[in-house]
Amino acid sequence: MNSTQPATKPHVVIAGGGTAGWMTAAALARKLGPLVRITLVESSDIPTIGVGEATIPPLRVFHQLLGINEAEFMRATSATFKLGIEFADFGQLNQRYIHSFGQTGQSSWLAEFIHFWREGLDRGIATDYGSYCLELEAAKANKFYTSAQNAPLNYAYHLDAGAYATFLKHISVQAGVNHVVDTIEQVTLNDAGHIDALQLRQTGNLHGDLFVDCTGFRARLLGESLDVGYEDWSHWLFCDRALAVQTELTPPLKPYTIASAHSAGWRWEIPLKHRMGNGFVYSSQYLDETTAHDTFTALLRNTPLQDVRSLQFTTGRRLKAWHKNCVAIGLSSGFVEPMESTSIHLIVMGITRLMQLFPYSGDYQHLQDEYNAQTQIELERIRDFIVLHYHVTQRDDSAFWRACKDMVIPDSLSERIELFKEHGHAFQKANELFRVDSWSQVMLGQGLLPKNWHPAAKMMSDEQLAGALKKGQMEISQRVAQLPDHEAFVAQYCGQNR
Repeated sequence: MNSTQPATKPHVVIAGGGTAGWMTAAALARKLGPLVRITLVESSDIPTIGVGEATIPPLRVFHQLLGINEAEFMRATSATFKLGIEFADFGQLNQRYIHSFGQTGQSSWLAEFIHFWREGLDRGIATDYGSYCLELEAAKANKFYTSAQNAPLNYAYHLDAGAYATFLKHISVQAGVNHVVDTIEQVTLNDAGHIDALQLRQTGNLHGDLFVDCTGFRARLLGESLDVGYEDWSHWLFCDRALAVQTELTPPLKPYTIASAHSAGWRWEIPLKHRMGNGFVYSSQYLDETTAHDTFTALLRNTPLQDVRSLQFTTGRRLKAWHKNCVAIGLSSGFVEPMESTSIHLIVMGITRLMQLFPYSGDYQHLQDEYNAQTQIELERIRDFIVLHYHVTQRDDSAFWRACKDMVIPDSLSERIELFKEHGHAFQKANELFRVDSWSQVMLGQGLLPKNWHPAAKMMSDEQLAGALKKGQMEISQRVAQLPDHEAFVAQYCGQNR
């Protein structure tokens, strides 16, 4: 929005549909509807990526904000519940661990639970770290439960991304969003270098005040037209290719994503109600496309329902997510790999930030600076968490994993690893996505065991420490035993229209 324009009801033009475009449209229409005009333009010629089918718990807050009924959303998107991610062969071959969404154990004001667990492990009275986490144990047992009155578990969803975009499209159009199906031929800039209009093939110029770039990796507006550069992170995240295909469902219906490492990357399995989403992420530096395709298809556990799709990407971020009168949301603003299911979350955060810092009038440079600073910090912290999965490994069976283990990592990650390794501390910084439990579960799962821990735990007698650990473990076992089977609960909760 040009600061010289009068303070009138601004026209927001969203370029691109898909998950990012329709999430943006739905949120702006539902929450800022009376204050703005919204038009979304998408081309019927351009397919959406549509493989971001695993999510994390903050999406539930976004849905509550928009007033979305959970069971209705789940029916529309063939969704299932997700309690975490099982990682196989990352720390070393034939080793598995689950990064769950739950809290592990009971912490004190003086020290996190991991310090008491580490003392218990040293004395031989503690069991597996995950056995003190309700969500993790429920995931292992294929159990789940939630209700409007009682949600004992912290959870997210597996969903059909294409159906999710369609679901949000209906919400958006009903809320007053103007939907234009056309192709962007050219982006017209004014004398100040702001976007003036999108020149459409059939309907001519589409003028706007604020433009939201949801055009995917291409970044048609922010990258190509406004020439905002890209910071490449492929020297830390080597994978730059992905294959994806849907297959018939492999029972049982598990309440977690499976991520299994291979010699040059990793692959995913995401269980929906009616099918399985499968992907194969790899580095083209260490694996050629033909071998990747053959390896992937040989590993599929059920019959494919479509041809294998191939994607190329470069991990990193736009140097600015908001430049002049254009904000990039979704893949157009950056990409940090699908390993921890952060793509849809980053869309949510981009939309939330935009609504909070929306430029209604006046000079908005300070709003823009704050938006960009918050976006950069968030992406860099997520990047570090993803790099952790590759770098902290004992694998040396392939050139890819040796390179991951030997690479020079960001200082910000190196400091966190050393703090945990030497003293058992994993802090969650302000406005950081991944919590203490997430960092602890992954670092332990990858084989990083703290050498030292808080002396508060040493002050407990064997009887006190064993009693506290056993009590927490038994409470979790009892609660898991009372939970219904995940597949049965999904069928009862959202299996039929009600």
